[in-house]
Amino acid sequence: MSKAKIFLLALSLLVLLSCKPEEKWEVLFNEKDLTGWDTYIGPVWVATSDSTVGRSDNPIGLNIDPQSVFSVVEVDGKPAIRISGEQWGGLSTSQEYSNYHLSLQFKWGEAKHKPRDKNKRDSGLLYHAGGPHGADGGFWMRSQELQVQEGDCGDYWGVAGGIMDIPAKKTDEFYVYDPEAEKLVFSDSSEVGRRCIKYPDAENPTGEWNTLELYCFGDTAVHLVNNKVVMVLYNSRYLFEKGELPLKSGKIQIQSEGAEIYYRDIKVKKISGLPIDL
Repeated sequence: MSKAKIFLLALSLLVLLSCKPEEKWEVLFNEKDLTGWDTYIGPVWVATSDSTVGRSDNPIGLNIDPQSVFSVVEVDGKPAIRISGEQWGGLSTSQEYSNYHLSLQFKWGEAKHKPRDKNKRDSGLLYHAGGPHGADGGFWMRSQELQVQEGDCGDYWGVAGGIMDIPAKKTDEFYVYDPEAEKLVFSDSSEVGRRCIKYPDAENPTGEWNTLELYCFGDTAVHLVNNKVVMVLYNSRYLFEKGELPLKSGKIQIQSEGAEIYYRDIKVKKISGLPIDL
């Protein structure tokens, strides 16, 4: 064998050894049932004598769902998870995740329920979720939120002590993501509040499917809506009774919050870093 062939063979072997095989997707929704997920329903909304609604004193609890708030149905020819929104709570993975790329699709349904029947349709993708169920308002775990709400998909919301540093500028009364701006602290106890608005707006019209992607690596997160980066968030942490602690892993939780919504094609895979082209 010539020296040139030996060199090319050695070079090919070096390249092969240096290339790590791409991680495979782990499917989180098996398109049959809710295996791998836990349901939680908080205090029930009930009708009152003055035709409004009020909250019951106690939560329904973990994996008790008498009204089928969470179910599997067929939508547009494919299985999907239906969240009715009739009662508030969350559908959370039984496993915890860190350093991952999450992808899913969602589509709004028609139904809206009191006390949010006059509001925008609302849900939410909570990540790094942990601690007790119902920590936020009696319904959700402590977490970071990629907002899923009509016109607001991709926003950030700090849930039950979740904290992120996000580059943002104030526009009117709101803070809007701007990658060139100074990083501000967003949480339920910070000066600027716990909501940061995404930019740009990449959401499809109500009734169409949307693709959400979430990259989490270390203490950094990236929100994508329909293949567009709408926010990069830094220094994920949460408020503990003795101070702040890093928040780099946890469960994935999807909210039921007053509106019918469908989720499908939910999958996750490990990553060894953030893509350079984000």
